[in-house]
Amino acid sequence: MNHTQANQSQGQPAGMVPTHIREFLAFKLGHEEYGIDILRVQEIRSYEAPTRMANAPDYIKGVVNLRGVIVPIVDMRMKFNLEEVKYDGFTVVIVLNIGQQVIGMVVDGVSDVITLAPEQLRPVPELNSAIAGDHLLAIGSLENRMLILLDIEKLMRSTDMGLVAQTMH
Repeated sequence: MNHTQANQSQGQPAGMVPTHIREFLAFKLGHEEYGIDILRVQEIRSYEAPTRMANAPDYIKGVVNLRGVIVPIVDMRMKFNLEEVKYDGFTVVIVLNIGQQVIGMVVDGVSDVITLAPEQLRPVPELNSAIAGDHLLAIGSLENRMLILLDIEKLMRSTDMGLVAQTMH
């Protein structure tokens, strides 16, 4: 057992090395299926129109009041430049805990929670995509499904999202 495995088996923070069994919430954006660490998910809510904020980028739909907490709502479909963004009965908001901040993420729908073992994870090929390479953990392969696994914390903390205050390291 190497040092990393020893730390993981003793309950060290997940996310340092995505090589152990992890649970991911699967969700749809357009025709693709994505997965995020289930431990970042606070709740899943039906979509309700948020209050718009002046000068916010288009993909930040606004804010909602969630039990006294003001939560920014990001439409990931717009952020990832999907051609048709429609709001229907399947549209949901995944409420995330990113550090000390709560962020809502609009997606086309959630599928299920999937447990992936290390042998089901494949490296992400170098692609010119709307998602920066360092925001992708791996490709999860499960029977006839492929999930694009996002490092949702890195993505939401990225400076181009403009959501989470950058902290000094």
